[in-house]
Amino acid sequence: MTPETAANDGLDGVDCFEYWREAMGRTRVAEMTSDHVATFKANVRQARLGPTVVLGTAFPSIRVRRTGRMIRQSDEELYHLTMLTAGRGAVALPDSGRAQTLVPGQFHLVSSSQPYESRFSGAAAAHPRTEGIGIDLPVSLLPVPPRRIRHLLGRALPGQQGTGAILASFLLGLDRQLPTLRPIEATRLSTVAVDLLSACLARELDAEDTLPEETRHRAMLHDVRAFVRHHLHDPDLTPSKIAEAHHVSLSYLHRLFTRDSQGVTLAAYIRRQRLAKAYRDLTDPALRTLPIHAVAARCGINQASAFTRAFKAAYGISPSDHRHGGAAKSLPRTEAQAG
Repeated sequence: MTPETAANDGLDGVDCFEYWREAMGRTRVAEMTSDHVATFKANVRQARLGPTVVLGTAFPSIRVRRTGRMIRQSDEELYHLTMLTAGRGAVALPDSGRAQTLVPGQFHLVSSSQPYESRFSGAAAAHPRTEGIGIDLPVSLLPVPPRRIRHLLGRALPGQQGTGAILASFLLGLDRQLPTLRPIEATRLSTVAVDLLSACLARELDAEDTLPEETRHRAMLHDVRAFVRHHLHDPDLTPSKIAEAHHVSLSYLHRLFTRDSQGVTLAAYIRRQRLAKAYRDLTDPALRTLPIHAVAARCGINQASAFTRAFKAAYGISPSDHRHGGAAKSLPRTEAQAG
């Protein structure tokens, strides 16, 4: 799946601004102005994942304003979630009189059904640059009632801890992988994004119990997989330890994971992820002087002989031959993109 990309190739100033504004306006209908129109350079990456649209963008400064008149003329009934990754921002909701400053690592959510005004600019005056990633989705996709979400609109939502951190990591990884996604993957990832956002908003509202059970299950399993990838270096990483970290019973976690993974157990998933990381690390130029047993240890496998046997069984080649350019089986797509 190739994202639709608008860039500043051959364009700058007014032409670039108009091109960028038209691209952004396909999903975010609002007035867009800038203090840097004459020197405007920007880009935007957009990709449709099922009913959602993911976008990443960078620009010098921008003011986005959606008015009551626009809403009366046409309301797409969309939520717009944005995470600032560079620069600074502020969002105000005229109807509530509430204004909120934004810094990198924070989310904010606005609705096409409510007036808002957002301002973004670079932190450095000499070279202003703002960057962010966002997702646009129909209001009807979120299981949390709009009347409750209304209390979160315009607020700075944390992206450094809990479910917010998982959502942030997911969106950043998704942005990097957009050019490689196939349609069937895109549809599933759209569901994951909505589940994580639902869990994040429910946590802010202290309303996790109001989410549909399946949404809670999917959000937790995504968290479990992220937990595994972030702790592969730990040789003591086990399903029991993961269950304890997520405050569920081992049998419950086994049942959910195996059902969601078409029969693959959590223990097998951990082994696959360890070997997949070793597969990548063995050909990483930055690690070329690291002994093979040390590469295995970085992946949580402390027994060199066991690592060699498992690696050869998985990829049809020894770790040493793989490091030196031998022909191995292709790394499974889902494992190649993990982490």
